[in-house]
Amino acid sequence: MGNSLLGIGSSGLNTAQANLLTTGHNISNVDTPGFSRQRVIQSANTASASGSGFVGTGVHVETVQRVYNQFIVSQALQTQTKSSQLDAYSAQISQIDNMLADSSAGLTPGLQNFFTGVQDVANNPASIPSRQALLSNTEALVTRFQVMDQRLTESRESVDAQLTNSVREINSLARGIANLNQSITIAESQAANQPANDLLDQRDAMTAELGKLIDTSIVKQDDGSHNVFIGNGQPLVVGTESLELKAIASPDDPEDITIALASGNNTILLSEERLQSGGSVGGLLAFRNQTLDSAQNALGRVAIGLAQNFNDQHRLGQDLNGDLGGDFFNVPGPKTIPGFGNTAGSDITVSISNVGQLTTSDYRFDYDGTNSTLTRLSDNTSVNIAGLPSGATPLTFDGVRIDGSAAVNANDSFIIQPTRNGAKNLSLAISDTLKIAAAAPIRTDAAFTNAGTGTISAGSVNQSLPLDPNLQQPVTITFHTPADGQFDVTGTGTGLPANNQAFTAGNDISFNGFTVQISGAPAAGDVFTIGPNSNGNSDNRNALLLGGLQTQNTLLNGTASYQSTYGQLVSQVGNKTRELDVTSRAQANLVTQTNQTLQSLSGVNLDEEAANLLRYQQAFQASGKIIEISNTLFDTLLRL
Repeated sequence: MGNSLLGIGSSGLNTAQANLLTTGHNISNVDTPGFSRQRVIQSANTASASGSGFVGTGVHVETVQRVYNQFIVSQALQTQTKSSQLDAYSAQISQIDNMLADSSAGLTPGLQNFFTGVQDVANNPASIPSRQALLSNTEALVTRFQVMDQRLTESRESVDAQLTNSVREINSLARGIANLNQSITIAESQAANQPANDLLDQRDAMTAELGKLIDTSIVKQDDGSHNVFIGNGQPLVVGTESLELKAIASPDDPEDITIALASGNNTILLSEERLQSGGSVGGLLAFRNQTLDSAQNALGRVAIGLAQNFNDQHRLGQDLNGDLGGDFFNVPGPKTIPGFGNTAGSDITVSISNVGQLTTSDYRFDYDGTNSTLTRLSDNTSVNIAGLPSGATPLTFDGVRIDGSAAVNANDSFIIQPTRNGAKNLSLAISDTLKIAAAAPIRTDAAFTNAGTGTISAGSVNQSLPLDPNLQQPVTITFHTPADGQFDVTGTGTGLPANNQAFTAGNDISFNGFTVQISGAPAAGDVFTIGPNSNGNSDNRNALLLGGLQTQNTLLNGTASYQSTYGQLVSQVGNKTRELDVTSRAQANLVTQTNQTLQSLSGVNLDEEAANLLRYQQAFQASGKIIEISNTLFDTLLRL
């Protein structure tokens, strides 16, 4: 009986000691990040059979167990991953939202000052100070475009730098998880498959940190190790081995950093679309692909649209030297990026055919050796033709024109960014105030000897370019004598109307690239002339048309002006910023709630642990008393 009682006391003493050690371990790690409260799982020893029944033999420790719920831990990982994605996206987009919407640093004041300068020239077409003010305002507008584009470029560079740093952190965490997989496997095998609780906590904490950076999925293995997968299911950690991510230049756009997985001697590009779903890396990629690219393209579209429309109208005018107007702006062309595997020297010719049809999307051109395909990347809408496009049969889509060349070979491809460099490369084409074409190049007159009430309009130059070479050639309109409601046209030009033209008051009369109207009732023999606008220094007709561009809907397929197109950009970015602000706050609250649930389950409660200390202390003392009694009884037996 003594030995049996001694065994029971010893088992109780050992169990109480294990409980005291575990409680002390919990208390000392109360502030350790990722630590899960531990508890001793104990069971009664197998009872000893006797003729009077089963007599207990004490207690033993089954294991030391983490207070842990896999479902809540997985939920916490998912909510934190999404929160990190939203926070990263929100932090980036708020910066460009502040810039675009700034009433003093945004584009709207620059556009307004530019057109104010145009109106001033229209009011004072011969004034050199007014013309110089227009050039100064134009330079300021060009600088505004360039500064805003530079800010967007800096955001792009910031994203690239953060992606590069994140890849280094991900690789470090992946190696850490792989090492812990090995340590856990070894430790548990040496401890008869008892859980290595502290190592498991460390691995969970590392996995949580990894989830903040990139969307991950965890698959538990039979040996207790965790395999980690990212993207489309590419493995990052497999057992005790970790693969390495690389931050490399994107094959589609070398100015952007993308992420690849190094697998042996191969490098596998990871789908950015799949990576965008979680983690700060996903937020950065989503910001760049969904907001930054389109914002920079939209700003470039305004710059190119304004420059091209202004140039087109400026060419229809006449400057103070009496010459036809030239380009006012240098209009940037599309950016073309050859595919990574293209034949050396392959190239295509890309130009803008219609600024009013431009979108904010990028495009991919592919040639398979038989057909050419142009794909809008924002929605994967495609148009194709047989063979390579040429000058006679170009490939046009959304205001973009493509002419192939003999250098394009089968399986060549190109990324086309029609407006990406629009704001960056915009510049003023003239510096001489005399070259501002404020006047119209033609002048109309009615002969002093006219007897009728007919009047001729000032005339307008037709919008088609290039201009008719006979635009400024003198032309005379003479009404028949006797009057018969008809007139003859004489002068220089191709396609002049034949004689005996029927007259209708107010109708357009067009030839040599201009249009006039004669109103009233011309008398027999009345003469009207159209010729060059000599000494037209005070003529402001073209300046008025240039100023009118401010309110014309020339962009977005004729539905928006420059200011409203820019306003649409500001609105889109602003709405997305507010959406992300609200969503990220809600997600942060969800993270807090999930962590509170996890903490209530797995966290250390000092009050509870203090109570346990007293409880297990008393159990230890009681077990010691059992051993003391056992010794006393044993001594009694010896004395018999």
